[in-house]
Amino acid sequence: MFIMVSYDIKDDVIRRRVQKIMEGFGERVQYSVFECLLTDSQYKTMKDKLQGIIDSSDSVRFYMLCDSCRKKIEYSGYNKILDDDQYFIV
Repeated sequence: MFIMVSYDIKDDVIRRRVQKIMEGFGERVQYSVFECLLTDSQYKTMKDKLQGIIDSSDSVRFYMLCDSCRKKIEYSGYNKILDDDQYFIV
């Protein structure tokens, strides 16, 4: 599944921890926005890890995009397209 994750976290230490977690699951497309191609299991793991470090003043949003919607994403300026076809299993 294709998921866009955005976050707004005030504490620098927690924000860096969230960034490190997210780098393990997706591609950073903006400072606090990641695009992820995940299985259901990976999505649950990612959410569990994030829930373990954020507090009630933090905001993390998860946007699930269907394949049809994903193909309609538009960009202005620099963009790096996250493409599941670039990976293959040997």
